[in-house]
Amino acid sequence: MKYVIFIPDGASDYPVDELDGKTPLMAANTPNIDKLAKNGFGGFTNNVPEQYNPGSDVANMSIFGYNPVDYYTGRGPLEAGSEGIPTTPKDVIFRCNTIFSENGEMDDFNAGHISTEEADELMKGLNEYFTEKYPDFKGKFYTGVSYRHLFIYSCDSIEDAEILSGIQTIPPHDMAGEKLSDNLFGDCELAQEIQQIMFGSKEYLKDHEVNQKREIPANMVWLWGQGVTPKLPNFKETYGITASVITGVNLLKGIGNFAGMNIVNVPGATGYFDTDYKQKGEYGIEALKETDLLLIHIEAPDEAGHAQNIEEKVKAIERIDEFIVGPIIDSLKGQDFRAAILPDHPTPISVGTHTRDDVPLVIYDSNREGDGCESFDEEGVKKGSLENKKGHYLISRLISGEF
Repeated sequence: MKYVIFIPDGASDYPVDELDGKTPLMAANTPNIDKLAKNGFGGFTNNVPEQYNPGSDVANMSIFGYNPVDYYTGRGPLEAGSEGIPTTPKDVIFRCNTIFSENGEMDDFNAGHISTEEADELMKGLNEYFTEKYPDFKGKFYTGVSYRHLFIYSCDSIEDAEILSGIQTIPPHDMAGEKLSDNLFGDCELAQEIQQIMFGSKEYLKDHEVNQKREIPANMVWLWGQGVTPKLPNFKETYGITASVITGVNLLKGIGNFAGMNIVNVPGATGYFDTDYKQKGEYGIEALKETDLLLIHIEAPDEAGHAQNIEEKVKAIERIDEFIVGPIIDSLKGQDFRAAILPDHPTPISVGTHTRDDVPLVIYDSNREGDGCESFDEEGVKKGSLENKKGHYLISRLISGEF
């Protein structure tokens, strides 16, 4: 038996006036996905426990089969897991965005989607700048992809690491147009130190050569999503099958690494609108020849939701259908397989950020007739029979066949 889970990140939405009251999933031309739905089982699920913000970190940990309540320690540590960065229990790992701030506001949480090469110059320069200015500097910046980077702060004790990990930080994509001063972390000494690093970065970045060439400069870093390194049970030992992950986002690679999954790196997988959908589909077909379960994640619908770009969101969904879902399902014909498709969370155009609403879910079994589900979207799955269970049960539901 083969298993595949398609994750169109943030694809779920609210009705959009410009789409005649349809959602992007409803408006998109998706014959391959809808064929799965019409021959499968439909319903809803929710990947975000009530006590957490609806982030991709928590939501995708659920889809990967791990209850965030038991295992989640922060977004930063999961991204560090994709880089193999060594840490100690005293280390607190932050997600680090390169941002553009003007007049004390969050103008652009990704600094115009800065290139990795440009960002690498800035990260290396920040390490030199802070080390020279503060010889006992306790932090280090690590280059990630585009605007998504890491900062590791080494605390004096495990107790301090626990305190710093527990401070509430705000994702920059939730702060568009807001004052930075309204989104700070608190008054404790450790929080103050982190905030000083963020605002101190402006002094170095404001005149940097990289920014002199950019229309939207990366003139500050924003630190958030912090925590200590998590410990996930090995996936194969837990579920009895092997798993591979395809994604352009380090966060999901980190979850996979911690779980002992195989990470398939796809050339041209960018985590943005320009990702190579065709390559992802082709690599997915090859991965399923060697592994039992494939989790294939596509970030573009989420990025379009954040940008409030209706056209790009619909296009992304259609490309997922044409270049990923269609070819992979075709490659499995003649085999026993089960497939699921679901977003991790909604990223509605009207909101521009994640919400915690239930998301549509379709499960297909090559050996069973479906339940009358009409299509994979917020309305079509309502006629399905799937019980609305917590997201971390999805893997077990797929393997057992008890939908």
